[in-house]
Amino acid sequence: MTLHIGMVGLGRMGGNMAKRLARAGVAVIGFDPDADARAAFAAIDGCQSVDSLEEMVHALPPMRVVWLMVPAGEQTEATIAELAPRLHSEDVIVDGGNAFYKDSVRRAVDLASYGVRFVDCGVSGGVWGLENGYALMFGGSPAAAREIEPFAKILAPAADSGWLHCGPSGSGHFVKMIHNGIEYGMMQALGEGFALLKGKEDFELDVAAIAEMWRHGSVVRSWLLDLTADFLREDAELADVAPLVADSGEGRWTALEAIEQGVPAPVLSLALIMRFASQGKGEYADRLLSMMRNSFGGHKIEHTAEPSGKAK
Repeated sequence: MTLHIGMVGLGRMGGNMAKRLARAGVAVIGFDPDADARAAFAAIDGCQSVDSLEEMVHALPPMRVVWLMVPAGEQTEATIAELAPRLHSEDVIVDGGNAFYKDSVRRAVDLASYGVRFVDCGVSGGVWGLENGYALMFGGSPAAAREIEPFAKILAPAADSGWLHCGPSGSGHFVKMIHNGIEYGMMQALGEGFALLKGKEDFELDVAAIAEMWRHGSVVRSWLLDLTADFLREDAELADVAPLVADSGEGRWTALEAIEQGVPAPVLSLALIMRFASQGKGEYADRLLSMMRNSFGGHKIEHTAEPSGKAK
């Protein structure tokens, strides 16, 4: 019997997930507000594009599973609001975006009034997921979880690993939130370590060679280190890369969760704060510090340059 699924959001993640499902013989019906994305999707074997959510619901046989890969927040809210009244009792909505877990708890309750089941699913794997599989962590009722297990087994790296029904509604997005917080900490540790290696100029260290060596047998070997070694091999100076690191909502939510629980999480929290610093959000405080040092100790103040190039 052929599996059917609706995929809403055919961007980098959603499109690749749909491709992986289609390669395994799943009939994938996709919708995206962008017409170009729909056209590109329709050209993939095993994939059918539709022009509206209503058309998607009519095209899917019961019991329907509709998987959302849209940005968290207002877009997710609007998509669910439009989709829910069109679905039938016992149909399943899967939210695969990085939603806040408390929103997912609420959405599960709201959708129950329509008789629609809800699964919150954290998805990790990025651009490599199409070939290597995705890590899937999902929450929801046992019955709803069973409905998406056949798809999870295809999307995951293997049918028996890389996916987990974590618990009740909200638990999947909660686990993904903590996963991303840990990711921040690991990335920050690698970044600081390589900065120290690069800064020891008198040793003339080859940071690309060190990264490659660490990949084999060391206790810090990891996929993040593998990726780091790859790009350092191509360009160890990174001179053309702006020193600005964006932060997602999940890093902030993780830090707030630590405060709510009263659990010390200094590494995860400071990794988030360092991203704020890279965005220039600490510059005013730094100016104040410079002025304070001048005020109490007469220390020199370094001035910024005017647009004309003249010092202030």
